Amino acid sequence: MATSEGVALLGRSWKKYWKILRVSLVERLVYRADFLISTVLRFLPLVTSFLLWEAIYGPPPQKDIKGFSRDQMIAYLLLVQISRMFSSMPGLAAGIANDIREGNLKKYLLQPIDMLAYLLAYRGAHKLAYIITSAIPYGLLFVYFHDAFGGFPDPATFVAYVLSLLLGFLVGFFFEATIGMIGFWFLEVTSFLYIINTINFFVSGHMFPLDLLPSGLVTILKILPFQYLAYFPAMVFLNKVPADELWWWLAAELAWALFFMVMARWLYRRGLRHYSAYGG
Repeated sequence: MATSEGVALLGRSWKKYWKILRVSLVERLVYRADFLISTVLRFLPLVTSFLLWEAIYGPPPQKDIKGFSRDQMIAYLLLVQISRMFSSMPGLAAGIANDIREGNLKKYLLQPIDMLAYLLAYRGAHKLAYIITSAIPYGLLFVYFHDAFGGFPDPATFVAYVLSLLLGFLVGFFFEATIGMIGFWFLEVTSFLYIINTINFFVSGHMFPLDLLPSGLVTILKILPFQYLAYFPAMVFLNKVPADELWWWLAAELAWALFFMVMARWLYRRGLRHYSAYGG
């Protein structure tokens, strides 16, 4: 009897957050023009990166740099945009810290809603809306540069690529949530978040493949979780991850997602012990 009641309670809980995702998705799609404009504006730094690497590779064009040809570098930069589309969580950590500081956290405490589950559903809706509205411009860009990819990956590799993106979303979300929880102990975290995000942008491989760095540093960065936010999914699509290591790396990505999930939850519970809901 207790088991059936628990299953029913779990089912109602999932339905609740599914409705939150649906409502948030509808809300986000109202601003689809804003999403489309922001997507186009994101292409401008990408064009600058293309021009920079064109200058680095030639003329006369070099064969490759650390195993990356000119075409592979262009493909990598495009794929990184897809990776970050899933893993980047702008404003999440700052929003959590701000809710803690201003007392707005109590809205989650007074209602039957778990804060992390609510934010996960809300961010999931945001990502779906962004992917839907940016599919056409990104698709056109990929068609234009299709020769740079050297073909589509095999089905198993493509499945691994999709899994790496979905796990990258979880790693990015719970990492940002973990960072946001420091608001329980520090009133002002803006400078700290800026430093973290700046370092994250570099060590995740967003600017260039990590392989271009010294080998010792590359080894260290591949142990850390940041590569899964940009570098790793792109390398999977380009077939630059050995087949016998691919699923091991995916297991490591899953482990990091679970680690930050547990860490965010633990810090949240610890923080609530001395939280005072002033303001709001």
